[in-house]
Amino acid sequence: MKRNLWTTAEGKIFLLGLLLSLALLAYIGFYATTDLEIAKILALALLAHTFGGRAAGIGLCILNGFGPVLTIAYNFYLEVLIVCFTYSGFVLTTTNYLRIEWITRFMDRLAEKAWEKKEKMKSYGWIGIFLFVMAPLPVTGPVVGSIIGYMIRLSLVRNFSATFLGTLTAIIIWFFCFDFLEQRFHMIQYVFAGIVIIVLIPYLKKIKDFIKGLSKSKPE
Repeated sequence: MKRNLWTTAEGKIFLLGLLLSLALLAYIGFYATTDLEIAKILALALLAHTFGGRAAGIGLCILNGFGPVLTIAYNFYLEVLIVCFTYSGFVLTTTNYLRIEWITRFMDRLAEKAWEKKEKMKSYGWIGIFLFVMAPLPVTGPVVGSIIGYMIRLSLVRNFSATFLGTLTAIIIWFFCFDFLEQRFHMIQYVFAGIVIIVLIPYLKKIKDFIKGLSKSKPE
């Protein structure tokens, strides 16, 4: 007999994600009424992180004059929020608590990415997840890292400590790299533009199909 969803660790993590989302909406909503430009940057950074653009979100904050504490804290917050949903969604789908088709398909794609790295990470355990999440390489990051941690049976505490410490370290490194480029070479605009392009490349076909669909739906 299955336990009640909300008594599971994954159910509680999902609830935490909901609470973090409500707090984020309130935060952005506050700035939407007091400083619309800041609200736009906060929302764009959220969008960047949602599509796996950790560096893009950090670059946006720096380009718009956010200080180091706010930039690091806000981008870390976004990563934690996203992991709460993806990790809990993956585990709840795997254990058949959650049976929603589009979520299952999305989690299957994440599982494929994680499975490719699983055996390499298994030998290194905690430090492997930490380095994997910290590395600024394709298909790395806290979402896939936390799923690999689950696959190699790390405890929740060890998995999340490695995932979030790696994430925080990566954000701090990205911030100071961008800050260095901005202060000394004024190159951050070009670096940022390149990162945005790299993030968008996997979605170009979907964007193209979407635009084609819109053009076909227009009356002649």
